[in-house]
Amino acid sequence: MKIAITASGDNLDSQMDPRFGRCQYFVIVDPDTMDFEAMQNESAMASGGAGIQAAQTIVNVGINAVITGNVGPNAFEVLSASGIETMTGGSGTVRHALELYKSGGLQSSAGATVGAHAGMPLGMDSGQGTGQAPITKEQKISMLEEELEQAGLQLAQIKKKLDDMK
Repeated sequence: MKIAITASGDNLDSQMDPRFGRCQYFVIVDPDTMDFEAMQNESAMASGGAGIQAAQTIVNVGINAVITGNVGPNAFEVLSASGIETMTGGSGTVRHALELYKSGGLQSSAGATVGAHAGMPLGMDSGQGTGQAPITKEQKISMLEEELEQAGLQLAQIKKKLDDMK
């Protein structure tokens, strides 16, 4: 089994990157042996379509599951259609996220956890050079409100798990 974990660095002690399509690295781990390899995400700086490109890379590498903080609708669709399990809400180090997975502390996502373009770097949401219309302030506010709502739901799930453990 191979699990790809979104990360800001290239090893098990790197911090998870909460973004899927624009993460810096995918740390690919065999959870049974803890053997791993790091793969730089070539889609991280794409002007558009980073989630879809990153998802296609994951499909091509033969990954069984992905652990990330959040995933957008287009990337989720590609991963789901390819039979790749997507678990969101991971945090801390790559090693910690893997331990959460192994202990059953992460659940499969039923869908995207953020809106389209939620992981766009600052300044890239203008639409310039992408062939797409600029994202309006109202759209950006809506996306951020949606992201906040999802974060609240994730926090509630974590609190419930903590309460169940007590």
